[in-house]
Amino acid sequence: MTTEVTLPSTSASPTARQVWTRARGIVLALVLLLVAAVAIAAIRSTERHGGLDPRSADPYGSRAVAELLADRGVDTRVVTTLGEARTAAGPDTTLLIAVPDLLTHRQQTQLHSATADSEGRTLLVAPGSWSVERLAPGVVADPATSLDSTLSPDCALPAAQRAGTADTGGIRYTVTVPGYDECYPSERLPTLVRVPAASGDGDTVVLGAPDILYNDTLDEQGNASLALQLLGSRPHLVWYLPSLSDPSATDPDEEKDFLDLLPSGWLWGTLQLFFAAALAALWRARRLGPLVPEKLPVAIRASETVEGRARLYRKANARDRAATALRSTTRTRLAPFVGVPVTQAHAPEALLPALSAHLHGDGDGQSLHSLLFGPPPSDDAALISLADQLDALEREVRRS
Repeated sequence: MTTEVTLPSTSASPTARQVWTRARGIVLALVLLLVAAVAIAAIRSTERHGGLDPRSADPYGSRAVAELLADRGVDTRVVTTLGEARTAAGPDTTLLIAVPDLLTHRQQTQLHSATADSEGRTLLVAPGSWSVERLAPGVVADPATSLDSTLSPDCALPAAQRAGTADTGGIRYTVTVPGYDECYPSERLPTLVRVPAASGDGDTVVLGAPDILYNDTLDEQGNASLALQLLGSRPHLVWYLPSLSDPSATDPDEEKDFLDLLPSGWLWGTLQLFFAAALAALWRARRLGPLVPEKLPVAIRASETVEGRARLYRKANARDRAATALRSTTRTRLAPFVGVPVTQAHAPEALLPALSAHLHGDGDGQSLHSLLFGPPPSDDAALISLADQLDALEREVRRS
């Protein structure tokens, strides 16, 4: 009669098809991201100017307000360097600084010294804590932004009263000096502050959001009225678009490391990619738990399993492991016949006395110890002899 056993499956290296099946979702996502990036880059490459640029007609440009100002006799000039902005400051000029936070502290100090006594108007568009305190002393940016975009003026500033509600909700400010005009409050903190100059008719206007200057929101609420009044009080408007290529942005006395040179967007993007990779790794990680045997498609004969393992032992010259396996299996089978628990089958002091008593003294204790617990055989012939002796001992125990 042939004995058949079913062996549990062992892990194998994944095939190329399995690797593709597991990774195709990630590959598809990467391809989609690449296609989207190329498409966005292609679309933006056709744009002539960027956001808050009075020459740009895209939704976030400011060409509409520049044309309305031109109809009222206000000429608009775009500058991109600090030197041009400082030279342009004067009593008949409104200087608009589009992105004040792009200016270095050194640039901010130089710009404030040029505009403080110019008797003109300086308009800061959404300055944050990095720039507002230097360009408008006495005004501090609040960490929490406004929850509402459209706000009511709630102040005595004539321009705000005539414009009415406007989309100024953005950065909120705390005023630490009395006498400033505080307009469009959000939870008691203004989003528009007018800072009068220490002498003369000049002033600085801090605007918490750029929405009233965008092409797509200029015709909403009182945005157009407020923008025209803030920018049209002087016959000349100088629109300063800070640029990283401006030579004044480099301070020879200030050393910056690699991270300081990277835009904040790259740092945030890298952090998001890190978290995405961590989540993907967690999603695709192996699940820990008990091993589950898998049924093989065919039954393997016990004799074939023994023969295959024997060939492996022989190929590796592992006579010691083969002898250990033979002796251990024999002791395990003999223990129940002589009344020894299987848990003590490998203890000589428990198995050998019981085995000698079962054989009625026919077996020598020393020879039994050498046979069942002796050293490994020295050659293949000794291993074969050991197997024969163990087989003979087992038959004898079974017959007695």
